[in-house]
Amino acid sequence: MSRTTSQKVAVLGTGKIGEALLSGMIRGGWAPADLLVTTRRQERADELRTRYGVTPVSNADAAKQADTLILACKPQDMAKLLDELAPHVTAERLVISAAAGITTAFIEERLAEKTPVVRVMPNTPVLVDEGMSVISAGSHATGDALAHAEDIFGAVGKTLRVPETQQDACTALSGSGPAYFYFLVEAMTDAGILLGLPRDKAHDLIVQAAVGASVMLRDSGEHPVKLRENVTSPAGTTINAIRELENHGVRAALIAALEAARDRSRELASGNNA
Repeated sequence: MSRTTSQKVAVLGTGKIGEALLSGMIRGGWAPADLLVTTRRQERADELRTRYGVTPVSNADAAKQADTLILACKPQDMAKLLDELAPHVTAERLVISAAAGITTAFIEERLAEKTPVVRVMPNTPVLVDEGMSVISAGSHATGDALAHAEDIFGAVGKTLRVPETQQDACTALSGSGPAYFYFLVEAMTDAGILLGLPRDKAHDLIVQAAVGASVMLRDSGEHPVKLRENVTSPAGTTINAIRELENHGVRAALIAALEAARDRSRELASGNNA
């Protein structure tokens, strides 16, 4: 599947993530004429048409017209959406789900037999083209289908293929991951205030430290332990801080937190929303 063949792609559920994906696809070379969108409100449909030149349609029309359907709805709305799509989706369509916790099997059993389904777990940095989207094949998805999904989601960041059995772990690390960093920045900013800095200055210092450290992790090729050791001089300030982090069990707390997120992802995938 390729942009050069004028494949029609429909984004069903154009909220923040759906719009970010739509915007990234257009910047990546997709023609607005080949992009369909669905939304609940007419006002939102008019806004998307004006902003991007795309065509708003109903869910049923999207299923009839598009070669690829991207389901970007909320997980709790997925069953109802699939009921709307099922009469119109043939096995020639590619269905990509970006709904957290929804398995490919859940979608496959509600659509035509042998419909190719790809599951994608993006995270919120897709809003700034720095996302990580984790991609898994359903029972009938081919290598071409996975490559097409990578092409689409690669417009808003990086992609990674994993077996679907690893999706819950990836949700814990990557899907929820940005929240852990925001939590850490919040705590470090509060520490800066305690140490006597104004909030805005503490915030700027921590955010730039986070950005710089992230770029070094991505681009240097060095192990994080090596990068940390480069900052940690004998009997210096950093090693004293690291000692306190270890004394307070921060490493163990992070591991336990990610296990808890993984377990909750499993519960959601099994239909337990309690």
